[in-house]
Amino acid sequence: MRLFRRGVLAGLGGLALARKARAASVLRIVAAENMYGDIAGQISGGLARVTSILKNPNEDPHMFSASPSVARELAAADVVIVNGADYDPWMGPLLAASEAPGRVVINIATLLGRKPGDNPHLWYDPAAAPALIARLVAVLAAKDAANAAVYQRNGARLLDALAPVYARVAAMRAKYAGTPVTATEPVFGLMARALGLVMRNRRFQLAVMNGTEPAPSDMGAFEDDLRRRRVRVLFYNAQVTDDLTASLRALARRSGVPVVGVSETEPAGMDYQQWMSSGLNGVDKALGGG
Repeated sequence: MRLFRRGVLAGLGGLALARKARAASVLRIVAAENMYGDIAGQISGGLARVTSILKNPNEDPHMFSASPSVARELAAADVVIVNGADYDPWMGPLLAASEAPGRVVINIATLLGRKPGDNPHLWYDPAAAPALIARLVAVLAAKDAANAAVYQRNGARLLDALAPVYARVAAMRAKYAGTPVTATEPVFGLMARALGLVMRNRRFQLAVMNGTEPAPSDMGAFEDDLRRRRVRVLFYNAQVTDDLTASLRALARRSGVPVVGVSETEPAGMDYQQWMSSGLNGVDKALGGG
């Protein structure tokens, strides 16, 4: 993961006021990333105030710098959702600086048994949403027992909405398992694995993700895979582009390798299940099945 700039911790003097301002009748949920905020919104169904910190699809998430307003939101939160696995390390200092009794922090990496060093783009793992739904429904029901049935019903409804997405993952795995693909970064890697795709050029991807220069041998192997069409798809991070990734996209297109853009932030106008379906559509079309 490229190193995030340390979150801004100035302006924390207003945290005590923010804590006092917490409304007992309205739960407050803060999600570090907007895909988790969307899931929280679908489960809470308007009974909670949901705020997402990373939500701009045109912003490089790796360059995010937290502001004092983020600290104030966290101080007033009843529930905080973080990705973990070092994807959002700026959340740790902010949470430590805005301790709030009774606040529950849900860490997606912890739910999935992941750790720093694992692929941190956990929202593309088909296991992530069901794990978050189960945990968040339980937390909200405990904090707001009067509306427990609403949260449980909304959680079940969201799982039903996701069922066709996961059925399609299984169907595409049966069709495409073993297909070689590559990527400029491992953003889509967990979904690619769920689809049974064979991901090449992993060292190159890790170098780009961590903000280091890929080894010349890894660069040469990547370019050779594209020129010789040893891979069927190139995935690239549409949110984080530079001269290197642009040159690889251009080479892929010249070589006749389909290019599929993926993002780290849920696009505006889509819910989580539509976003996942859109990514599957891109893969299916690139591989000739859509």
